[in-house]
Amino acid sequence: MKKKLITLTMAIALTASLVACSDSSAETTADTSENTNASEATQTLVMATNAEFPPYEYHDGEDDQIVGIDAEIAAAIAEKIGCTLEIEDIAFDSVIPEVTSGKADIGMAGMTVTEERKQSVNFSDSYATAVQVVIVPEDSDIASIDDLSGKIIGVQSGTTGDLYATDDYGDENVERYNKGMEAVQALSQGKVDAVIIDNEPAKVFVEETEGLKILDSAYAEEQYAIAIAIDNTELLDKVNAALAELKADGTIDSIVSKYITVE
Repeated sequence: MKKKLITLTMAIALTASLVACSDSSAETTADTSENTNASEATQTLVMATNAEFPPYEYHDGEDDQIVGIDAEIAAAIAEKIGCTLEIEDIAFDSVIPEVTSGKADIGMAGMTVTEERKQSVNFSDSYATAVQVVIVPEDSDIASIDDLSGKIIGVQSGTTGDLYATDDYGDENVERYNKGMEAVQALSQGKVDAVIIDNEPAKVFVEETEGLKILDSAYAEEQYAIAIAIDNTELLDKVNAALAELKADGTIDSIVSKYITVE
């Protein structure tokens, strides 16, 4: 997927002492005069995501801006710790490698905390509880989770839906797609029997695609958190402190309620 950097409009001026954020002075000073004070260079918080996961992150508007729950929470965190937020849109299974390589400071993409992922990155405190669900055709003979055995299941590659389905039903019964919507389209076309995906994008996809439904029983419950490089404990502490404040003052609840209506 072509990488796309989108700078959100809540940038603020910083000093270079804020080392938890990426230092962009190396990029900016090359094009300025020798008299430029490098301490005035903007500090950035680079967020790697996969903007194909509404309502957590997706493209919207004429300028194709990345919006959603994760984008707004990240922007609020950046403001709290004194950074300008930049969002890098990449493939989902490249998010953690981008963080571990230092190309991104944080990874937010409806990222579930798993033991396997914790071997590569640290995770912040959780900011959301999510539910994995199953999408099937309205006339499907799959009435519950118990009926998935032996079926072909569509998933977005690298997601927990992919991990769970592979573990539960075997690699031979899992079809992987780069985007969740591609898996749903395959389901609509009869190429797979079911799709396992997070409940919130599932509701969006079902609403936009005729002839599909979500099973009543949830497939799994999980916690979303922010991926941060293992050796960047300073940023981890700053992010957790910002999250605590944003939870306490109601900001996170307000952001979530903007995108998710309680039924």
